[in-house]
Amino acid sequence: MQAKNTKVVIVGASGYIGGMLISPLARRFDEVRCVSRRPDRLPERLPSNAVAMQGDLLDPDSLEACVDGSHTAYYLAHSLDEGNNYSELERRSAENFVSAARSAGLKRIVYVGALAQTSGGAASQHITSRRVTGEVLRSGTTPVTEFRAPVVIGAGSMPFESVRSLVERLPVMVTPRWVRMPVQPIAAADLVNYLITAAADKTDESHVYEIGGKDVVTYAELMKTYARSRSLRRFMIPVPVITPRLSSLWLKLVTPAHYRIGRRIVDSAAHSSVVRDTRALRDFKIQPLTVEKAVASALETEREGLRFLEPEPNAGAGISKRRIGTRFVERRSMRVTGTTDDAYEAISSVGGPNGWYWGDWLWRLRGVMDRMVGGPGLRRGHSTAGDLERGQTLDFWTVVRVVPGERVTLRADMRLPGEAWLDLRARSSDDGVILDQTVAFDPRGVFGVFYWFALYPLHALVFRGMIKSLVKRASDPTKNNESLR
Repeated sequence: MQAKNTKVVIVGASGYIGGMLISPLARRFDEVRCVSRRPDRLPERLPSNAVAMQGDLLDPDSLEACVDGSHTAYYLAHSLDEGNNYSELERRSAENFVSAARSAGLKRIVYVGALAQTSGGAASQHITSRRVTGEVLRSGTTPVTEFRAPVVIGAGSMPFESVRSLVERLPVMVTPRWVRMPVQPIAAADLVNYLITAAADKTDESHVYEIGGKDVVTYAELMKTYARSRSLRRFMIPVPVITPRLSSLWLKLVTPAHYRIGRRIVDSAAHSSVVRDTRALRDFKIQPLTVEKAVASALETEREGLRFLEPEPNAGAGISKRRIGTRFVERRSMRVTGTTDDAYEAISSVGGPNGWYWGDWLWRLRGVMDRMVGGPGLRRGHSTAGDLERGQTLDFWTVVRVVPGERVTLRADMRLPGEAWLDLRARSSDDGVILDQTVAFDPRGVFGVFYWFALYPLHALVFRGMIKSLVKRASDPTKNNESLR
């Protein structure tokens, strides 16, 4: 049910948790203000009632317009990668926001802190900074709901990305002591449920809740669970002598984490992150997922969401190569002299009896090879431009997304050491009409990575020729009515 005449603010909307909240909050509130120092890093397409706003927590004047007239604010800013003085930056940021919240008359602040027990020892700088930020927020006049959360299992969460990068890339791992520390990881969907429900609190009290998933595991067990979900066999050799600094350097080498982020992940992992106060289960009536279901949900949501196929905002013509999570993503973009309708008509004619625009004999050969190893081969289907539908099979692809007049996304059905996608999109930009061709491959284990690099020269040749032919046909609409064969 949508709340009436209410506005909510997400401070840190371009971050991982903030990004997950935008759409569900937009379905419940009249307006969602997405605040970031860099609004250009927000999703390209926001819900119609979501507004991108520039705000800097270290610039108090920039916060006034962001929170004025709002009901609830989600405080999700984090100076994790700001350098050695990030603790001071986080404290000052929280103080500035407390002042802005008081002036705007906010009804509640919802904050995500860190779940960790120090067992009498010294807390890491990261954990201490998270706790201090919560204390500063609660020192103001606005009621605060703080959720102390452990590792979040979800695509895009840096600890989860680091875990899966280690598992995907290393058949044998030498594991330091922190890998055997207990943790109670929470599914991203469960965290979102807690955060959204907190906005309905109409009391004038502040609360601190410890939240987690259903299972208590070690990081090693989390890695093994992920490995099983991907049908990978991994071996771990525990050693007691690897220091946090060496672990952080290792994370930097084999995962997406930068050194400073990796160091804080390791420092946090050195503490037990297990729920001791279970009040959240009683007050929110949420039944958390198991680790196994959380991992499966994260992978399925990522696969269905197809966010890794999205181009950078306002990207022009050219070629870009990125690694998003475990995926290799390569995007080729070229200008079209025709209209977006012309470009989409060319895109929606691919495959079947029309062929694949360039090197069709190579596609047929790939189909024969696929059938020899038990794959579907080059099934023929689809003959009319524009008649593609989600779920339809197209040669050795399945159509997983169709946006009429704009894009078509295909997922490979062929036998591969991983999963592959092909996304074709027509869009308008400052440079005119752009046709995007995006190829993504999610390798399964080391052999999948070898497959990507071994066949990359051939793939680059085929897809380069394909997009040139696509652009040629889109720029000359009369050819779209001709047989491509």
